[in-house]
Amino acid sequence: MDTLGMLETTGLTPAVAALDAMEKAAGIRLLQAEVNDFLGICLKVQGSTDEVALALQAGQELATMLGGQPVTASINRPDKDAWQVIDVPREHNPLIQQDVVWIPQFEATSQSEEESNVAKHAPDALGLIETQGFTAVFQAIDTACKAAQVEVIGKEKLGGGYVTVVIQGDVAAVRAAVDAGQQQVEELGKLIAAHVIPRPSENVLKLLPS
Repeated sequence: MDTLGMLETTGLTPAVAALDAMEKAAGIRLLQAEVNDFLGICLKVQGSTDEVALALQAGQELATMLGGQPVTASINRPDKDAWQVIDVPREHNPLIQQDVVWIPQFEATSQSEEESNVAKHAPDALGLIETQGFTAVFQAIDTACKAAQVEVIGKEKLGGGYVTVVIQGDVAAVRAAVDAGQQQVEELGKLIAAHVIPRPSENVLKLLPS
């Protein structure tokens, strides 16, 4: 874990999709994700220098495709004093009523038990629909749920009206639901991003609401 990698995007959906691509591309560990005040989120990952470079490249490519305008950087052997403001504790913002520093939800179990639990409860696919405005996202999630058999995991806000709803289910159902919901957003508000993640990675599952 010699190197710290950072990928910062506009929008939550590009960040989550990038994280999934990063973990599937290289052996990295998610440290935390921190919401900024510019409608975005910064992912902080650790690993060897080569693995972090591979991960950042994969994440940047996908986040760019989703309009996330990603910015990436890496720090080799971060200074211990600088680390105090990089690795920060969980932080809750009462204004938006949710955490703005997200820590992966690691359970107090052995590694083998943890991997078994994640695999057991992992959905076939995750779907994300992100909008600017509540009306559009509420209409979108209702349409999505009526279009296919999916389960709503939760809702996340970044400020500035950016709202993301997350669903899970089998791949075909999630794709159908996201496609249907996306059409509603385009009629009622601004679509930031919509994406389906087949076989979501371990870090994505630990970061999203349980």
